[in-house]
Amino acid sequence: MPPLDPLPIDTILDDLRAALRQGHGVLQAPTGSGKSTGVPLALLDEPWLAGQRILMLQPRRPAARMTAARMAERLGEPLGERVGYQIRFERRLGPRTRIEVVTEGILTRRLQSDPTLDGVGLVIFDEFHERGLNSDLGLALTLDSVRGLRPDLRLLVMSATLEAEPVAELLGDASILHAEGRTFPVEIRYAERTPDRDPVHALVAAARQALVQETGDILAFLPGAPEIERAREALAAVAGSNLEILPLHGALSSAEQDRALRPDGRGRRRLILATDLAETSLTIEGIRVVLDSGLARKPRFDPGSGLTRLVTEPIPRASADQRAGRAGRLAPGVCWRLWTRAQEVGRPERRTPEILESDLASLALELAIWGVKDPEALSWIDPPPAPAWNQALDLLHRLGALDRRGAITPLGRALAELPVHPRLGVMLLSATPDERQTAADLCALLAERDPFLPETGRTRPVDLGLRLSALRAARERRGIPAGVDQQRLNAIERAARQLHRLAERAASVGARPAETSQGRTPGALLARAYPDRIAQRRAGADERYLLATGTGAALPRDDALAIHPYLVVATIDARGRDGRIQSALPIGEDELRTTLAGHLESCRELFWDTERAALACRAITRIGSIVLESRPVALRPEDEAESHLLEYIREHFDEALDWSDSARQLQARVALARRYDPDGDWPDLSNAALRERLDDWLGPWIAGKTRLSEVRRLDLNAILLDQLSWEQRQRLDCELPRRFVTPAGNSRPIDYLSGETPILAVPLQELFGLNDTPRLCQGRLPLLLHLLSPARRPMQVTQDLAGFWARGYAEVRKELRGRYPKHHWPEDPTQAQALVSGLRRRGGSGSAR
Repeated sequence: MPPLDPLPIDTILDDLRAALRQGHGVLQAPTGSGKSTGVPLALLDEPWLAGQRILMLQPRRPAARMTAARMAERLGEPLGERVGYQIRFERRLGPRTRIEVVTEGILTRRLQSDPTLDGVGLVIFDEFHERGLNSDLGLALTLDSVRGLRPDLRLLVMSATLEAEPVAELLGDASILHAEGRTFPVEIRYAERTPDRDPVHALVAAARQALVQETGDILAFLPGAPEIERAREALAAVAGSNLEILPLHGALSSAEQDRALRPDGRGRRRLILATDLAETSLTIEGIRVVLDSGLARKPRFDPGSGLTRLVTEPIPRASADQRAGRAGRLAPGVCWRLWTRAQEVGRPERRTPEILESDLASLALELAIWGVKDPEALSWIDPPPAPAWNQALDLLHRLGALDRRGAITPLGRALAELPVHPRLGVMLLSATPDERQTAADLCALLAERDPFLPETGRTRPVDLGLRLSALRAARERRGIPAGVDQQRLNAIERAARQLHRLAERAASVGARPAETSQGRTPGALLARAYPDRIAQRRAGADERYLLATGTGAALPRDDALAIHPYLVVATIDARGRDGRIQSALPIGEDELRTTLAGHLESCRELFWDTERAALACRAITRIGSIVLESRPVALRPEDEAESHLLEYIREHFDEALDWSDSARQLQARVALARRYDPDGDWPDLSNAALRERLDDWLGPWIAGKTRLSEVRRLDLNAILLDQLSWEQRQRLDCELPRRFVTPAGNSRPIDYLSGETPILAVPLQELFGLNDTPRLCQGRLPLLLHLLSPARRPMQVTQDLAGFWARGYAEVRKELRGRYPKHHWPEDPTQAQALVSGLRRRGGSGSAR
């Protein structure tokens, strides 16, 4: 191979060759070092490669195309000779190709069809710091192949900001190499004040200023395509013959992306408005200024709801450094960071790996094809989180991609061959020949960028049917609706053609679900992809819906779809109490029942009828949390009404039962027996214990009952007494009696509920002749005496009756003699006869019974 133009990476190439002769390697090289174009070419003639090919992974399609083009240019050859590339729906490879630059999903497909990667000697994972889901999956599968099938296959992981040690350990203590880059100084400038909350306003103001103050082309980072469109509109006035404003994001066509990445042929100054796609691609010539909003838009998956939402969030410091470095690739530059120095302190160091925050359905499908049911069987830097993994398995089961044992089905294998999410793949493969074009169109619309342009102050219409109509109009060369972008429709049309061909090829080998029907509407087709996102309009709320998952969803205000009682939701932003529906199609109830017959659940549901205060039953047809039909039906023996009634009583324990005073007194008496006689094997009749053992003690008494009124007629005191043996009842009546017979012969109740100590409220005169306080529990528990006046008002509270006679009675006697002169108040109450209502009466000392 002839000598190539020098690159900064050249200084460590000999060390890299030596490391790869021994095994795997990890290369840290800063932006601008030339690693992406220099390393593969430098390794082509290595003896250990033995003429085999090099596969180099790039996380982004524009970078894959441009990297391959740059290497071919260095060799002086056209693309498709020794250097080629393959990305989704596009490839430039030939029989002599030795270096293939591919996106990460392509590697997974290669491994699944040929786990040995026959003919490949080296796999390079470039820009690995981005930690995309497919890059982590590709590395795990490749390592598994190396350890089991291809020990001679070399792996090289490259990045500018990668933490090298964990990767080297994963590769089996691989060599770590560090390279210097050819970067020029970049001046970092921060905002003096907290910027406008709208990143477009802040960036447009900075762009106008930089166009005047700075020289060279400008690369401006915004979180997403909508912000880029708004910024283009705001800056349109400054564009002209000497300035070209170009967008750069993933939804653009290859030609549009290449136009932004290559210098302007007419020598005009360029202002490139880009997403984070431009962070790590090849050097964009002419860039001297970077304007950084400091934001990126990323999908975040919630395993609890099964929904993914797009989140605009601050970029980590490593990404900010990557962006700033774009200004110093070819000459000194400047980076305007549109945030303050203080705001930088709170930013994370590195981005969170996608595997920790993504929908894992596609990953779980690939592992099932690989023969792995437990991801722990493979080697990961960060293993898939269990909640998201379990949610992915559940979805694949419901789609029919996995069988009951978790093994891949023929449908699952066919889904993995399609470059779309398994949900969309099921829709595409389940379509009949007449429906296939519509299914392909829906897949393309959901996989590509929305053809409706954003309008200031207005939300895009949610109805996917409007987009289908616009796509058909463009295909038939009829006029497209206002507000629809022709270039976006062209990209959707290209994807739809490719998907249609793939669906036909899959159908030719019988790879389709068993359930098919003729003449389904687009909404019914979409329901095959999103059976869990059927939405039912809530009663009395035109714009609010309930999803089959049980979560809420809402249409934008005044959206035309709000007239439909049922929707199939394709995309939704899950923020807030009700997720914001972004795209959907209507579906009729009859078609819903037909299309998702396998998802319908018919059941009998017992519920509490609050008006009748009774159990009732209804027959329900539902899809998840959505009730399609509910009608009252009679209870049956198999409904186990008693268990439901017991559950209601358990939840409303104090109110559902008729807690008489005698029942509560019995509870308190047994509680004291348990305290003073712990060895007596007394049952626990506390509320907590009774609620816990409700089935045991109350269950037999409510057989055949369904109404609360029937339950409240039960005698709880008798039921609780049944919890005591005959012997325990006798002991309880002896040691903790319900009543006390005073020396006057009156039977007075003992109150076990009003305090921790049992209370005996008794007229003072009825205790004349009693020398000491009555006691319970074989003398261990003195009663608390409430000594009453003839008017039944407490005159004294004591547990020491003897002490009261000796020290307190004289004063009380004086007061009572004055107030009740007709009553007998003896000087020595211990020798006096006990009285009832002031009458003298013969009697003894009193007894408890």
